[in-house]
Amino acid sequence: MTDIEIAQKNKMLPITEIAQKIDISADELELYGPYKAKITMGKLRELQEKAKNPAKRGKLILVTAITPTPAGEGKSTVSIGLGDGLRKIGKKSVIALREPSLGPCFGVKGGACGGGYAQIVPMEDINLHFTGDIHAISIANNLIAALIDNHIQQGNALGIDPRTISWKRCVDLNDRALRNCIIGLGGRTNGVPREDHFCISVASEIMAIICLSRTISELKERIDNITIGEDFNKKPVRFSALKCTGAVAALLKDAIRPNLVQTLEKTPAFIHGGPFANIAHGCNSVNATLSALALGDYVVTEAGFAADLGAEKFLDIKCRLAGLAPSAVVIVATIRALKMHGGVSKADLGSENMAALALGFENLRVHIENIRKYGVPAVVAINRFVSDTADEIALVKELCAKTGSEAILCESWEKGGEGVTELATRVASLCDSGEGEKAFRHLYESTLPLTAKIETIATSIYRAESVSFSESALKKLAAFTDQGYGSLPVCIAKTQNSISHDPKRVGAPSGYVFPVRDVQLYSGAGFVVALAGDIMTMPGLPKLPAALNIDVDDDGVISGLF
Repeated sequence: MTDIEIAQKNKMLPITEIAQKIDISADELELYGPYKAKITMGKLRELQEKAKNPAKRGKLILVTAITPTPAGEGKSTVSIGLGDGLRKIGKKSVIALREPSLGPCFGVKGGACGGGYAQIVPMEDINLHFTGDIHAISIANNLIAALIDNHIQQGNALGIDPRTISWKRCVDLNDRALRNCIIGLGGRTNGVPREDHFCISVASEIMAIICLSRTISELKERIDNITIGEDFNKKPVRFSALKCTGAVAALLKDAIRPNLVQTLEKTPAFIHGGPFANIAHGCNSVNATLSALALGDYVVTEAGFAADLGAEKFLDIKCRLAGLAPSAVVIVATIRALKMHGGVSKADLGSENMAALALGFENLRVHIENIRKYGVPAVVAINRFVSDTADEIALVKELCAKTGSEAILCESWEKGGEGVTELATRVASLCDSGEGEKAFRHLYESTLPLTAKIETIATSIYRAESVSFSESALKKLAAFTDQGYGSLPVCIAKTQNSISHDPKRVGAPSGYVFPVRDVQLYSGAGFVVALAGDIMTMPGLPKLPAALNIDVDDDGVISGLF
């Protein structure tokens, strides 16, 4: 059966019964039908207060992965299976993941609800519209854009220079035609013509702000602090100057609250926030993570794409800004993907190839070494495919052992939680030791200059020899520092298909020059974005998009969604 067929045959419990497992009563939920709910603002405040005390928090487990390939890694499948596996061995686990974006669903990657017998449900709802969070974020983002252009049209009392407007409109689809456009055409009554740009909603600063804000007051403060451009005297203009923050926050009053759903095996799961890790910070919301930590003894979360992207941003941005410390890290790898990093074509991945596997292992080795730099204990999860041979599995375990790491076979796709009990037992043991929280450290200090932070990530995590900055990027970084933002963490936007900036460099590239072509200030979210190589903040659709396979019948039953 396909993933969607497995999900559709599953009999879900009412979400009120799932909530009871983690001590949430029915009146502390706002229902979105029988199987989805948001927790109330009052309950959210209660959980935040409890989570302030580290002694009352559960253990935080980060799931990351090797560099993705078309062969697949299954990070969400392992994350969900691990949450179920912890319950199988008697642990009170809660899962905290991101909401899927519509862009990949209709593009090439598909949904983000796991696979096989390790899925979150209702799968179709979560992948398509869910509780409307991303739509609310898109509208709030575009309200800001409309208010900026209306202010200029109505006399421009703030003296905003239209040529410097950095705020982009957004839509939650892959639409390359919107990357660069001209707005305000058609005469005086239709606005002031200027160049404009769109990003995908999950890369917007509003998405980052929602994911990092705990309260509506903090949300308003962050929206106030958004830099929208410069005036004609080259001074930065904050959105607060337009005095419309309350209206934007009103659109987001529900989107700030975490969503509760369940796995196929009825493990509670908070699904909230959806920033991409290749162009944004790639983690679910702080509110969802804190809620899970207040309600569970073990919390499984994941960061997008590979450890060089999602894990680095989780550890250096989210953990820093939210005061979190992970207890353990799981690095997901597949033998198929490792062979692809070793030079095997996708068509030949089903055949045993020990030489290519050993060569491709270098990619996994780099990610293992990178996680060690944060002081947190890590274990490798080999996400099993039916084509994997016993000798290949043994080789990966042997190579991991030589790095001082441990590799454990994971069969969550086929067996659900039952296929992850060995991994769950080992991860729980690492968490219970308490060593992760004690030894955790960030890669760089906040006092380091912005250029040095970027260089540290590029040389230490991406294994570049040096960094080349465009002249405009250096000027902007200097201006950000002069404006008081030099202490912010950095969020590097680059390809997910390589540890480097170049998607063609598979395996473990090193000794190259890492090019930073531009930087952007996300002063509301609280970080600086550095764009490297050819990365775009608005993806495009492939020649054969996944939308070709998706359909719905007269009963509303969806097919082709994966």
